[in-house]
Amino acid sequence: MNQEMLNIIKNNKGFIAALDQSGGSSAKTLALYGIGEDKYSTEEEMFDLIHKMRERVFTSPVFTSEDIIGTILFERTMNSKVNGEYTADYLWNKKKIVSFLKVDKGLKDEENGVKLMKDIPELTNTLGVARERHIFGTKMRSVIYHANPDGIKAIVDQQFEFAKIICENGLVPIIEPEVDINAPDKKECEMLLKEEILKHLNEWNGSHLIMFKFTIPSVPNYYLDLYNYPFVVRLVALSGGYSMDKACELLKLNDRLIASFSRALLEKLRADQTDEEFNNELNTAIEKIYEASI
Repeated sequence: MNQEMLNIIKNNKGFIAALDQSGGSSAKTLALYGIGEDKYSTEEEMFDLIHKMRERVFTSPVFTSEDIIGTILFERTMNSKVNGEYTADYLWNKKKIVSFLKVDKGLKDEENGVKLMKDIPELTNTLGVARERHIFGTKMRSVIYHANPDGIKAIVDQQFEFAKIICENGLVPIIEPEVDINAPDKKECEMLLKEEILKHLNEWNGSHLIMFKFTIPSVPNYYLDLYNYPFVVRLVALSGGYSMDKACELLKLNDRLIASFSRALLEKLRADQTDEEFNNELNTAIEKIYEASI
């Protein structure tokens, strides 16, 4: 494991930019960016356009390690190049920004008030490629909609099962059991979630480093005591459908919880903006998210 990368993720001020939109969310992301479905006819063309959008973000002079400590990549982004280097190499060599890889393959249908992750075939092979591409860690997401004890237990069990494999392959997993911000019993979901997580942490192999990505909790600092476990490297938060302003306002109430925003970061970026307009909007977003994270 790269100790310099670990030190940055563990100790530096800043946030993690989530630019890992995959097949399911790429069309929506492009539409918000101002590129409609009439602008491409194949999945390949769609992914090329989304890579160009990401490349524009990564190469922007305002996208720097002063505010951003890490970024989450989609597998195709990891295997694509930015200015002639593989994406993670470009981000590390030119910007000193650490890369994570989204490894989940999407969600199963809802059952017991949750959506578990689909199986992740070839996970070990993917992790091998990730190491070659100088990726530091991974991210995998499942979603909780209702305070169903069986469903939430299943989500946490599955997340830790995959986390163990990822740790054994030399990477640091970000465990992301998202609680839907519109869940009618969101607070109860979070109580059950934390209860299940603590059971696993009390039995966890202390040499395996892990991270968590949470929906911003209903009770500020609700997850803060997870830092009592020395192998918990960092706690990060998703924007979860909140607007940028709302997400930042809620995040500020939580100590040592940093942002890992996706939609909120890209909210005001458009394909037809000049470079100056694009960089100004991106800079405004970065500054707001950074302030909320520190």
